[in-house]
Amino acid sequence: MMNSPPNRSFFSVFMTDMSEEQQDSIVGIETPTEIATNDTEYIGDKTQPTEEILNALNALNQTTAQNGHEQSSAQLSNVKQDTPSQEAPSEWHVLHEKLREQPHDPDGWNKLVDLAEARGEIEQIKQTYEALLEVYPNTSSAQIAYLNHFLSPGLFPYAEELFRRFLRSSPLVDLWKFYLTYVRRVNTSPASREAVSKAYEFALSRIGQDKDSGDIWSDYIQFLKAGETTTTWEEQQKMDALRKVYHRAVQIPLENVERLWSELETFENSLNKITAKKFMSDLSPSYMQARTVLRQLQRHLGPLFPPPPASSSTRPHLYLPPSPTFNAAERALVGAWKTYLKWEESNPLEFEDKDKATLISRIQGVYRKAAIRMRFYAEIWYMAFVWTNSMGKPEEALNILKSGMEANPTSFLLHFAYCELQESRKEHAEVTATFDKFLDVLRAELDELENRVNSANSSFTSDGSGRTVPTNAPAGNGSGSLEAGTISNTSSFATQASDEKPPKVKELSDRRQEYGVVWIMYIRFARRALDLKAFRSVFAKARRDRWTPWEVYEAAALMEYHCNKDGGTGVASRIFEKGLETYGDEIEFVLRYLGFLISVNDENNARALFERVITAFPPERARPLWERWARYEYQYGDLEAAQKLEKRIAEVYPSDPPIKRFAQRHTYLGTDAIAARDLGFAMAARQPAALGSAGTSNSIEKRTDSLFSLTSVSHMPASQPLTKRASSPDYKRREGSARPDFGPPSKRQRPSSPPPRDRERWDGPPRRRFGSPAGWERERDRELQHVKKEREDDKASTLPTVISWFVGQLPNPASFDGPVFRTDDLMMLLRNAVIPSATRRATPPPTPLPPAPPAARTSGGRPPPDYGPYQGPGGGTRGGRRY
Repeated sequence: MMNSPPNRSFFSVFMTDMSEEQQDSIVGIETPTEIATNDTEYIGDKTQPTEEILNALNALNQTTAQNGHEQSSAQLSNVKQDTPSQEAPSEWHVLHEKLREQPHDPDGWNKLVDLAEARGEIEQIKQTYEALLEVYPNTSSAQIAYLNHFLSPGLFPYAEELFRRFLRSSPLVDLWKFYLTYVRRVNTSPASREAVSKAYEFALSRIGQDKDSGDIWSDYIQFLKAGETTTTWEEQQKMDALRKVYHRAVQIPLENVERLWSELETFENSLNKITAKKFMSDLSPSYMQARTVLRQLQRHLGPLFPPPPASSSTRPHLYLPPSPTFNAAERALVGAWKTYLKWEESNPLEFEDKDKATLISRIQGVYRKAAIRMRFYAEIWYMAFVWTNSMGKPEEALNILKSGMEANPTSFLLHFAYCELQESRKEHAEVTATFDKFLDVLRAELDELENRVNSANSSFTSDGSGRTVPTNAPAGNGSGSLEAGTISNTSSFATQASDEKPPKVKELSDRRQEYGVVWIMYIRFARRALDLKAFRSVFAKARRDRWTPWEVYEAAALMEYHCNKDGGTGVASRIFEKGLETYGDEIEFVLRYLGFLISVNDENNARALFERVITAFPPERARPLWERWARYEYQYGDLEAAQKLEKRIAEVYPSDPPIKRFAQRHTYLGTDAIAARDLGFAMAARQPAALGSAGTSNSIEKRTDSLFSLTSVSHMPASQPLTKRASSPDYKRREGSARPDFGPPSKRQRPSSPPPRDRERWDGPPRRRFGSPAGWERERDRELQHVKKEREDDKASTLPTVISWFVGQLPNPASFDGPVFRTDDLMMLLRNAVIPSATRRATPPPTPLPPAPPAARTSGGRPPPDYGPYQGPGGGTRGGRRY
């Protein structure tokens, strides 16, 4: 044990209340990059020639100069083969390079630490732990393992430097315990007791509210009790200090709070029984509250901190949070953390206003622990930010967002919150830099995903709907691309040629749309915080980005239209037109453009756009365009134009019945009187209430006749039988909207229930269509039989609404992971179980009982218990068993 003046100087400075400026002035160690640069054994990406190779090359150059001719390539290759090969990199270096590229690998980091510690080189150990703590900061198990290498007397200064770095922001009890052990190790003389006492007070001010800090409270109390006194005044000071610490501890939900309460009672009674009664009576409500909260706290924290796995090495296992996959278990864990954090915010200890600082300190520690444990879940960081900002600490809330963005560089939630907060502070340059950096990260992620898609689907190509098809598949009209010459691609606004477009894969398309949201938020900020000129500058940057989706063009166009009062309509139309050059094969974008022209009453351009693009899409993709333009013609065109359009639609979709278009022409705001009254849909909506009546089959027949007069089978999948019809998503949505408030908007369809009937009103592409008019009668008869069968099944399995909703919420049988019982054994156990009978008709037991006394037989009292095997109602005298 050593007790040198430098150590005491360190603690006398560290234990006082340092300001942030003083803490920041502490000089740290080299960064991991600097250490890697200074490491002479570190093998980087480039290698230098060895001395033997240089000597051989010099000799070759001299020979060439003497002979006056160039050395042949064959001779050079022979010389290269004769030179010794470069030493292969060690396993540690290979793993270290791999973790640089893929840092979120807990098992890889544990293995890297094992390799470094097995080699025993202190510089390599430093480099390993520094790199690990850069990815997983405030990981106490790694910090303690790191510090353990510098607890020799000659290495104390470096250990103290690490303590300064780690303790500043750590809310974890185990690190503070380790720190206090070190303090007591280097301060053993009686003169240094003051430094140890300050260390305890400093630690308890940071983590004293943690339920696991009970051992630190106990150690501090024992340390105070061990203090020697020589005068009555010193003895009185010692007793006052002990009482103060005891009274603080028993009001906190510590794991050992009951033992501390018992010790306090003994301590007070040993001093004065009269004052002891008063003190214990005053503290009893707070102590009982702490005990109650401790039980609740244990229930909350049990699932959040499972015991660590056994370590294969001498050091404890390093818990490093894994990257989230958002499976069911991880979502449940996030939910448990959110519940716990909200519970802590509710002030379960019932702190008064005068103790608000203690409450804030407690909740701050809880959120810091949550951010360490759930480092890669942005929702936890956001909750910490919202709470801290609500406490009137904007700077600290801002630092929480910064730390969260460092941990989650692709988090939309944290980046948007940070940009919004900085915009409210008028830090516009910081917002711009944040958006640019965020877009760079997402762009690199998209490039990586595109490379993976291309490598995985090198023998496939994409069709217009985003599905992959073999490269040798014939390119039909369904590719979705515009015909040559239909739309010009020679414009200064065009940022990418058709062959430069990213592949249309579902995951890649979804990520691209999310990427577009960032651009849209960026141009919103530029228009809102700066001006239209800045907004146009940002939009110009977006146009040059090959990953920009069509939604950015639409957002920019609508922003010009609504915010530019001087010619905004014309600018918006030009933006749509430029977007059409790039996204002309996107049916959604064309629909948005057409809808915009209709909304600004630009009929000529809207008609021209429709005629220009309608032939570029195959009929199965062009239906939304026909529907949209038909609604416009029906409402605002003349009758002749509407009839001409219907004739064109009939040529494109010959299987659509004429009554469908006629009914659409006479519909307004969803009110379809023809379907409701003339075709019986209004009566069909009331039909389930009369399913048990005698006229059920007749009403079904009438409703089916009306249904068949409106639909066609031509667009039905060929592989699907006519009697098997899928339910309409629109109908399910309408059913969900009428659901009472006790359930969610949708429920899982039970396998035993047939799908509901589709009664759409033609406001979108028809889901069910039947054959030509000549075959309607045959198809109707088949469908009628199927409908009757469906109704019979519905009648047999009808459940109340509440029960049906509850059954829909039950988990899938495959999610059960508990023990599986053998059905035969379970039934045999139930069959042979001895169940007492409470009826007089029960079967008597196998062994005859002695006759009951006469008084018992005639008094009408309760019969003796029957311990025979249960044989069902009526016993075994009237037939066999029922079960």
